[in-house]
Amino acid sequence: MIFCVEDDSSIRELVVYTLKNTGFEAEGFADSTELFLALSNKTPELILLDIMLPGMDGIDILKRIKKNKQTENVPVIMLTAKGSEYDKVIGLDNGADDYVSKPFGMMELVSRVKAVLRRTQPKENKAELQCGNLCLNAEKHLVTANGQSIVLTFKEFELLRILMENKGMVLSRDKLLEKIWGYDFDGETRTVDVHVRTLRQKLGEAGQIIETIRGVGYLIGEEPKESLK
Repeated sequence: MIFCVEDDSSIRELVVYTLKNTGFEAEGFADSTELFLALSNKTPELILLDIMLPGMDGIDILKRIKKNKQTENVPVIMLTAKGSEYDKVIGLDNGADDYVSKPFGMMELVSRVKAVLRRTQPKENKAELQCGNLCLNAEKHLVTANGQSIVLTFKEFELLRILMENKGMVLSRDKLLEKIWGYDFDGETRTVDVHVRTLRQKLGEAGQIIETIRGVGYLIGEEPKESLK
């Protein structure tokens, strides 16, 4: 079951219709009141959440969802205004799993829904990760790129491991700081940029698989990019 929270009835009805016609169960809600009433009776697999809503906005709804033990693990895709970088960053920092900018195509939305569901499905903790020609063995603390062993610091190794475990998912700088350095780390997000730069240098050509999402953070995509600036 997928919940769609969108105050524009035409968009909401189209999203629900499309999801149902691509094999999902779906329900639509106009605001936070309707959503939380539904959540008290049923926990969905995923929530599509518009940011600009009457009453409680999408960011506040997201915070409440993530603070509730019943819903904290439900993946959320934020629906943001086109070019609203601030909304994307705030959404990701507060636990959103992805964002889609309006206007969006229905098939693109369905594809993003499927991708998030694949990433968030419970899976076995694999000791060995692979992305392209890049391999990481967590148990042996070993990284190889194009068959060559790469020596990394502990923080560089953890940064690479987290990015590889979340392949295809954008991780904000603040989220990476929290996961690797901890809540009490008294530093700036620039620390993440410096570590990414040195990590790319050590990995050589294989490091091109680490993508920069301007104003948001980093991700490891499906295929390496031809060049990075």
